[in-house]
Amino acid sequence: MAKKHRKQSGGGLRALFPRYENTSVDLTFMVLVLLLLVFGLVMMFSASYAQGYYREGNSFHYITRQLVWAVAGLCAMFIFSRMDYHFWRKLAWPLFPVVTALLVLCYFMPEVNDAHRWIFIGNFQFQPSELAKFSLVLLFSHLLVSNEKKLGQFRYGIFPFAVILGVYAGLIVKEPHLSATILLVVMGGIMLVVGGLPAKWIAAAGGLVAAGVAAIMLIPSLHERAMGRITIWQDPSSDPLGTGYQTLQSLYAIGSGGLMGAGIGNSRQKYLFLPEPQNDFVFSVVCEELGFIGALLVILLFSLLIWRGFTIVIKARDRFGAMLVTGFIAQVGVQAILNMAVVTNTIPATGISLPFFSYGGTALAILLGEMGIILSVSRQTTVEKE
Repeated sequence: MAKKHRKQSGGGLRALFPRYENTSVDLTFMVLVLLLLVFGLVMMFSASYAQGYYREGNSFHYITRQLVWAVAGLCAMFIFSRMDYHFWRKLAWPLFPVVTALLVLCYFMPEVNDAHRWIFIGNFQFQPSELAKFSLVLLFSHLLVSNEKKLGQFRYGIFPFAVILGVYAGLIVKEPHLSATILLVVMGGIMLVVGGLPAKWIAAAGGLVAAGVAAIMLIPSLHERAMGRITIWQDPSSDPLGTGYQTLQSLYAIGSGGLMGAGIGNSRQKYLFLPEPQNDFVFSVVCEELGFIGALLVILLFSLLIWRGFTIVIKARDRFGAMLVTGFIAQVGVQAILNMAVVTNTIPATGISLPFFSYGGTALAILLGEMGIILSVSRQTTVEKE
């Protein structure tokens, strides 16, 4: 990591929005974010207009809402990129009880597809698990910096991380939302490894995770759900009109895309054959319309974004900035990998979205805000105004 953060004089907006010697952010990272956003919006619209017309009587239903949130997210990204990212450290602990309360509130909300994942306020709905990802990164970054010299002790090196992850993962897995639980655990693990947690505590953390998984599998409803998904993963055709239907339709879409695809807008599976093509299975439509070449392009863009993100980690001027970027980049990378693995039936279905591509306004806005924080970290030095 490069230079240490220089203290700012003054307060208020002057401290929150410091003046930079080099006023430009990491342009490569920003261009990659914008490319993924535009590409994702185009493909989400292509995948969603049939569903929009069938469900809402308006082909533009999903894309209109997504565009509104995309604009809000871009505004957040711009503002956060200009802010001093150390401001977020002050919110690490205050945000924890808020997110915990929102996750608990989900259980009192109406059930959707046998799950309590959403909070409904009129026509507005959102998943607190998206905020949990953001909060986890803030908390882990703060603790890894505060306890840097004491990570070898149980009290500081594993206990607080286990409690935070246990609260979030425990509440989310019971919704049930297995994919978000897996994502949180993997994100946390990556941050702890990069943050320098001693090997003995990494091994202990692995043991705790294994024990947690075993305990979860003892819950009858979750055990039955997990085993059912594993059975369908092994042989989707065993229930072609039931639980294996979505996986089979996804594989049909991917297989029919061939090398070059059918062309943007020409997917056949999105016409009410593939359930939720605008959401978890949007990558299937990408493969059908753009073929193997288009799928490779999407994978390349995500790979470049992850590479550039970790370049920013290496150059970060302090440990807190480096850990923030590590967490947010891990979130994007792991989530993209899990989504692509699910739609290709490489792993059992988990119901995880593809960043920048899948429909979900609050998730997109929060994601773009996180990208703004990464851009803020990419600014290397600050100076005081004359």
